[in-house]
Amino acid sequence: MPLALAHRNWRPVCAAGVAVGVVVAAAGCGTSGVSPSHADVVNGKKLFAGKATCGSCHTLQRAGTKGTQGPNLDAAFVNARNNGFGDSAIAGVVLDQIHHPRRGSIMPAGLVKGQDAEDVAAYVGSVAGKTGKDTGLLAQVGTTNNASKTAVEKGGKLTIPADPTGALAYEFGKATATAGKVTISMPNQAPIQHDISIQGDGKGPVVGTGGTSTFTTTLKPGTYTFLCTVPGHAQAGMKGTLTVK
Repeated sequence: MPLALAHRNWRPVCAAGVAVGVVVAAAGCGTSGVSPSHADVVNGKKLFAGKATCGSCHTLQRAGTKGTQGPNLDAAFVNARNNGFGDSAIAGVVLDQIHHPRRGSIMPAGLVKGQDAEDVAAYVGSVAGKTGKDTGLLAQVGTTNNASKTAVEKGGKLTIPADPTGALAYEFGKATATAGKVTISMPNQAPIQHDISIQGDGKGPVVGTGGTSTFTTTLKPGTYTFLCTVPGHAQAGMKGTLTVK
């Protein structure tokens, strides 16, 4: 969900340089502020990191996303925030871009709509350009409890599903297999495209909801990393450890 951080009636600008000028320009073109106090920022974070797939394209430190296809939202708004623009003004710019992506953007208009769009904008407006971590209910959004879960190879097949909630994770943080020929399979019920690969030893195709990324390789005893190669996903935590004996 690349948020082109320039008003549609203004020239596109480099994301790293978006600051006071863009916020002022957007406000001058009629963009209204969005108050996080009147929006569900928990829902906004869920949508940003999951169903709306914003995090697959954008880096936002508080959301734990490291997408690279769209602007880094922290870098885009840190100058504006340092110059006194508040959450509401930043959220207003984000909401305007959700409704009206700049021409040529890969983000479709209205990817999220109505209250959901306001919730996403309010969440981004409340955290973009800020250091630290989310707290309370926000801290629980997008987290997985897969670290202690282990997928086990059976009959030469190892199945490691993508997290179906849209979190950038697999359902298992660990896996074990017997040395030799093995087929790696990743069913994907998530609303985001993923793949699975063994670092240095093969890769399955990128698949969307309902697809299965699969490939066959021959593994020697040792420790390997399995990961998603979609840009930003492994960096955000979509990876694990495979032990082959």
